[in-house]
Amino acid sequence: MYRLQKEGYEAYLVGGCVRDLLLGREPKDFDVVTNADPEQVRKVFRNCRLIGRRFRLAHVHFGREVIEVATFRGATEEHNDMQMLNKDGRLLRDNVYGTIEQDVWRRDFTVNALYYNIKNFSVVDYVGGMTDHKAGTLKLIGDPATRFREDPVRMLRAVRFAVKLGFNLHADCEKSIHQSAELLLSIPPARLYDEVLKLFLSGCALQTFEMLRHYGLFQLLFPDTEKSLSIEEDGFPRLLLIKALENSDNRIADGKTVTAYFLLAAFLWEPFQIKVREKMTQGLVEYLAYQDAANDLIARQVKHTALPRHITLAIREVWGMQPKFNIRTGSRPSRLVTHPRFRAAYDFLMLRAETGGVDAALAEWWTRYQTADVAEQLKMTQPPRNRSNGKLGRKRNPRKKSSDEGD
Repeated sequence: MYRLQKEGYEAYLVGGCVRDLLLGREPKDFDVVTNADPEQVRKVFRNCRLIGRRFRLAHVHFGREVIEVATFRGATEEHNDMQMLNKDGRLLRDNVYGTIEQDVWRRDFTVNALYYNIKNFSVVDYVGGMTDHKAGTLKLIGDPATRFREDPVRMLRAVRFAVKLGFNLHADCEKSIHQSAELLLSIPPARLYDEVLKLFLSGCALQTFEMLRHYGLFQLLFPDTEKSLSIEEDGFPRLLLIKALENSDNRIADGKTVTAYFLLAAFLWEPFQIKVREKMTQGLVEYLAYQDAANDLIARQVKHTALPRHITLAIREVWGMQPKFNIRTGSRPSRLVTHPRFRAAYDFLMLRAETGGVDAALAEWWTRYQTADVAEQLKMTQPPRNRSNGKLGRKRNPRKKSSDEGD
């Protein structure tokens, strides 16, 4: 910022970093806004790369740190090559540059439109963001319906910020989400996948899930999962997904990592099981039913959120190993524990046991097997003895008497 000012440009901190600092939180990154255009920023910093087509941005690299530098965005009555909307009013490109007074109206929420000025160490607020910040209210700048049409992903951002900050959504914003939810169907599935990761890997997954369902947004991201959640089993709601979300939040709170594929495997498990049962009813054996059900479900899901191939392969492996846990004799268990995805599949088995999806004794057996020594493992995997004679294998028939033996 000082370098830009030294070169004669304006420079401010803006957005989430200012919002979080005012809350006493440590920002995960810092965004700078300036009146220098991207090419001018690149001339000031040799360690700069220009990225983006929809919004042209400068990334200034300092070792592993990256500072995102954006040019003030402006407003224009006539859309030209620098600004492009589709027929629904969604912004496809927006590289119209302007002043700070114009830039503020292009931002999404008032609490994200606070600018920190290093000239006099003040916070510049044009839209009442400080008032909303103190009140804990998440409010859109401008007409909510128009802003959601410009970029429907703002509805997901509204939920994510409200949960993350502990803020309430403004009434006008809430009303418009209910009315505009279907606009998410126009967003490319690859972009929605990126948003799903931000929504559910931030440490507030359970609350985010509940709020997304409340506003009718979850069903647009995971339609088969939403449908399966309405089906109760023996009078009880399905709990595996809820438990997976809780565990994910607890792990993040403890500073542990959460793998995206494990959580997504839990998201899709219930609709997957429904499809497996359908396939088996049609006459397929379990192994083929698992394969076909996974193919069908994942093909449907990627049309809504484009799960990358490495994610879908990992999900298939976690699912495909679940029936293999039922085989506890012979050499199968020792081979199974060497599988690269065993730990994740075992954790998934434990999740199923916790929520009544599998016999707890099965999960306990596999827990003991992993910690047992070789001799104990061999003993645990011996086939059951024949109850009649206490020996392994089939009972022998009594020897026939020969013809020369007496009666």
